[in-house]
Amino acid sequence: MVHPLDLGQCGGAMGTHVSPEVSRRKAPGPKGLPLLGSLPDLGRDVLGFFTQCARRYGDVVSFHLAAWPALLLNHPDLVEYVLVKNHQNFVKHRFFWRHVEAIFGQGLLTGEGKFWHQQRRLAAPAFAASRMNRYGDTMVQYTERMLGQWQSGQVLDVHQEAMALTLQIAAKTLFDAETSQDVAEVSRAIDEVMEQISIRFRRPFWIPDAIPLPGNLRYRRSVQRLDQLVARMIADRQNKSEDRGDLLSQLTFACDEAGQPMSVRQIRDEVITMLLAGHETTALALSWTWYLLGLHPAADAQLAEEAHTVLGERSPTVDDLPHLQFTEQVVSEALRLYPPAYALGREALADCEIGGYYVPAGTTVYVSPWVMHRDPRWFPDPQSFRPERWARNLRKKLPRFSYLPFGGGPRICIGSRFAMTEAVLILATVAQRFRLEWQTGRPVQPKPSITLRPGGGVWVRLVSRPIEGVAREHRSGHPELPPKGERRADP
Repeated sequence: MVHPLDLGQCGGAMGTHVSPEVSRRKAPGPKGLPLLGSLPDLGRDVLGFFTQCARRYGDVVSFHLAAWPALLLNHPDLVEYVLVKNHQNFVKHRFFWRHVEAIFGQGLLTGEGKFWHQQRRLAAPAFAASRMNRYGDTMVQYTERMLGQWQSGQVLDVHQEAMALTLQIAAKTLFDAETSQDVAEVSRAIDEVMEQISIRFRRPFWIPDAIPLPGNLRYRRSVQRLDQLVARMIADRQNKSEDRGDLLSQLTFACDEAGQPMSVRQIRDEVITMLLAGHETTALALSWTWYLLGLHPAADAQLAEEAHTVLGERSPTVDDLPHLQFTEQVVSEALRLYPPAYALGREALADCEIGGYYVPAGTTVYVSPWVMHRDPRWFPDPQSFRPERWARNLRKKLPRFSYLPFGGGPRICIGSRFAMTEAVLILATVAQRFRLEWQTGRPVQPKPSITLRPGGGVWVRLVSRPIEGVAREHRSGHPELPPKGERRADP
């Protein structure tokens, strides 16, 4: 283990100075296989590989991915050094992101330098706190529309429900677009894109999209479908020449320092990035939350009681957020155990030193929220689902980078406030009407793609939750049994 203050250094933001005493010192780590290094281990079980590396080798772990050197950092101070104190020397990992250039282009997720700062400034107003009231109303309205189609006794994949719901909310709030007619096809396209990205990230080499492999063909078709949707949204806005005050308007009517508007390709890259990232994180947070609540009925009953106490029978609003404290704690704990961004990767531009170890230029530096969030140094009983741990301002007492579900530093997720607001409002709205009984015969496995998805979905049985039954349910610590004669529906 490294000392918390023994962080690392570079000779300036882009310098190459390394202390003589560590110029040859390499961090411990697995040797891996000849030629491939630890790439097979990473591709087979990235979560298990990172976890075992941290347990066996400590806070700085060295390994190789084929010919590329890599580090895993497992201490908050070291994470802060990479993401904040010397972030100019660490960029998004170029080898891996070139795999997905066709879908993300040069949007906020992949851009760098001056161009990224310019795009970030343009997008920031769309996520300002002043806009949350309007966004919150839309989030609740769309959730209630979804609940109007649910029936007690029905068995469904609540992960797919969450993905469809948050996609529609992102399209409406950020781009003032309705996707209800497109949502099934768009969701399939997104699933295919994410599956292919997962495969590509495990490759030790780059295969150009133009090579007609079956996976490439499926990927290109899915990207084309998303492009068609986004092109329609952009054309509609440009033809009407109307500034609606949303993110798409800001991108459409913005000009750079030379007075030039953004190109259609630039706008497309940002819209695709926001459409995918703007719904994926919340949908995953909700999916894992409902899975965990299905395993912990007492917490689920407490959540329902809070919704009943704070809201009664009315719909929640953004003004209710300060009073939905346990609901927020449940979301925070789900994000701790199952962070959608389970790993962050950076590439060192220049030689430097981290934790007393030499880091050559070109090294991939990984930070894994999955590992950090399950470290007993920061979270006692880390494997347990304990929403109450977030009471009494725990977040302010933790080391700054021990909990990072939305990343950290200058590149922290621009939509983190949006995502938390959305998750809490949706969770409270659903809790008023239904209990989601997890179907134990359908196991859920973490599936690391570009995000951490629930493999196999999260299948639940819907049980109506009448207002008068909520208080009894909470007092007993167990959900009420369904009425006699109510049968389990087939999916």
